[in-house]
Amino acid sequence: MNRDDILKLDNQICFAVYACSREITKLYRPYLDEMGITYTQYVTLLALWEEDDMTVKRLGERLYLDSGTLTPLLKKLEAAGLVERIRDPRDERNVRIRLTGPGVRLKEQASGLPGRIVSRTGLSGEQAQSLHAGLNALLRNIHQPTREE
Repeated sequence: MNRDDILKLDNQICFAVYACSREITKLYRPYLDEMGITYTQYVTLLALWEEDDMTVKRLGERLYLDSGTLTPLLKKLEAAGLVERIRDPRDERNVRIRLTGPGVRLKEQASGLPGRIVSRTGLSGEQAQSLHAGLNALLRNIHQPTREE
């Protein structure tokens, strides 16, 4: 790639990831609106459906979100009756997040959503799996501790 092409928008990995993320979120919107949740609330619930009753710190690590972003998100989910925030009896400094009955039941409503979204992307199952693997590898590489040589 020549010097003039290096800074072209269409040659930027960051822009492709950013634009795809926004467009995929748009694909989710009508389905999530039916469920009464936002995309960020959805991914939070996905993490909790996988591992309920985790600390706010652990949830933030899992979602790559800081506490300033996570706390208002959890308050909204709690106000909607989908989660509860409870002080950890073993360590009062920690707050644990647990799904409520409605939060658990929402999982059933969401179960068909990933398939619907993949079908709307126009990717085959194999293409979707390959893209997913590549993005996960990128994420792991980005989050590896920096090695000083």
